Amino acid sequence: MDTTRLVFLAVLVLLNIAFVFGWVWAVRRHRLSGRPTLGDVLIGAGTDFLDTLGIGSFAPSTALFKFRKRPADELIPGTLNVGHNVAAFLETLLFVTAVTVDPMLLACTVASAAIGAWLGAGVVSRLPRRTIQVFMGIALLIAAAFFLVRIFDKLPPGGTEFALHGWRFAVAVGVNFVLGALMCIGIGNYAPSMIIFALLGMHPLAAFPIMMGSDGLVQPVASLGFFRSGRFSHPTALGIAMGGAVGVFVAFYIVKQLPLTLMRWLIVVVVTYAALSLLRSAYTARDGVAASQ
Repeated sequence: MDTTRLVFLAVLVLLNIAFVFGWVWAVRRHRLSGRPTLGDVLIGAGTDFLDTLGIGSFAPSTALFKFRKRPADELIPGTLNVGHNVAAFLETLLFVTAVTVDPMLLACTVASAAIGAWLGAGVVSRLPRRTIQVFMGIALLIAAAFFLVRIFDKLPPGGTEFALHGWRFAVAVGVNFVLGALMCIGIGNYAPSMIIFALLGMHPLAAFPIMMGSDGLVQPVASLGFFRSGRFSHPTALGIAMGGAVGVFVAFYIVKQLPLTLMRWLIVVVVTYAALSLLRSAYTARDGVAASQ
């Protein structure tokens, strides 16, 4: 294994050690309590199973949160990043070691995503409830649109490259910075990454270590920001982490081929409903504030 990849994996491990200590610190500082429910564990197992197959975990998780009416809307971004980080760590180890991509491209794109996440988490953790509802609603509609693109097989076919140079390298790094920040408001990076890297001429497989590597660094970095504010649901995140680890291994080692078209249609319906529900809640909150003035 090349030196760059070894350094990346070392940084990944160190960040996740900091993640564990940060979570313990947040529990004590903000006096967080509660135990995960079976539903929390099942959400983690199911959505991270889908994430490992390439569907994503943020949008389905948010939809299920809305159906269950917990956690509160303003806690969803933090809960997503904290709860799904364990699965992201495992996916990163599996995909970064399984697919060879240019080490410099991997290092720079992942680092830019982590910086974007750090800045994004600081902003999101201070946003009011209604603003988060609007952002999350729009994020879910975008995710549903990406799912439709996949269903109708309209993704760019991609090229054959496993490396980028010149302006394409710069675009990839810049786009990953933006995607890292957007993850903090619930927009997963899988579908956008697949489209962008395909347009840049990369082989579809090359996107996997970059996507998973970005998640692997983005989510613990973003989580540290949410630990400072305490704006996440501790029991829900804990249950998702427990179930997510199981979902990743089941998807990666057992499932070889699975027809996903029907599943994606169901996700589009559920995610769209959740998005409209969030936007309706934000609209209702605005009317309530206007009426009280």
